Amino acid sequence: MSFLTQQLPRQIRRSLSSSAATHVAIKHVTIIGGGQMGAGIAQVAASTGHTVMLVDTNEDILKKSIKGIEASLIRVVKKKFADKPEAGEEFIQKVLQNVTTSTDAGASIQSSDLVLEAIVENLKIKQDLFGHLDKLAPAHTIFASNTSSLSISDIASSTNRLDRFGGLHFFNPVPMMKLVEVIGTSATSQKTFDSLLNFSKVLGKTPVSCKDTPGFIVNRLLVPYTLEAIRLHERGHGSKEDIDIAMKLGAGYPMGPFELSDYVGLDTMKFIMDGWYAMDPDNPLFAPSKLLNKLVAEGKFGKKTGEGFYKYK
Repeated sequence: MSFLTQQLPRQIRRSLSSSAATHVAIKHVTIIGGGQMGAGIAQVAASTGHTVMLVDTNEDILKKSIKGIEASLIRVVKKKFADKPEAGEEFIQKVLQNVTTSTDAGASIQSSDLVLEAIVENLKIKQDLFGHLDKLAPAHTIFASNTSSLSISDIASSTNRLDRFGGLHFFNPVPMMKLVEVIGTSATSQKTFDSLLNFSKVLGKTPVSCKDTPGFIVNRLLVPYTLEAIRLHERGHGSKEDIDIAMKLGAGYPMGPFELSDYVGLDTMKFIMDGWYAMDPDNPLFAPSKLLNKLVAEGKFGKKTGEGFYKYK
């Protein structure tokens, strides 16, 4: 690289060198976290021919994960192989054969091209996980987080592979949602970033490139929107039912903001907003909501608890 090129800003240098950078073909994937997101990512990766190791803390969680993947595949087969039940069954078995499970994260990553974390949204826990795995993973292995609200740079700081660390934010339910936010930090190499972009495309997803900013693109717009809807209701300017109907019929949204909040989880919404408010308390978009705080304190988290802004059977 010439002296002149070295003086250019990092982002420009990355762009200039992108033609020379080649992505790494990701074939073996370790997914840490057997919850809904982790299992969904595992299903999609296994369906596209990747070898997947799904890791969690105990066998009961992993058995539930595999059952969930199988149930999801059955739904896929009913649509995709409606006239070919034998081919559908063969597809299910082939996908399931691509997924193995383990409770030993360290042993599971020895042949991994990508380690993707989909665990609890807690910075310290994520840092501890990656700090531990960094000592055990092969040098070529890329690390990525599925976080929806935390800084990728902060998570990566616990490792010595800042150039091989990025974000892959999938959306729920993973088999259905086409978008993946691919996040690069100021230290992420172009080769790593291109590898994550290519991996997303191989999964059949549409990736968008994101900076390492709070909420990336979707949540940075969506969470303040839902909170403003709640404040609108708190001010007595509209019922939650009317606000939901207005946004569905007026803006063409599939769910209104209150329905969406219940679906995401009010505890998750509060966690995200509390974190952003702590970082930027002067930003009115991040101001806390008394109503949201009250519902969470009462254990009313939305659909998963049977009650949030609405009641569910």
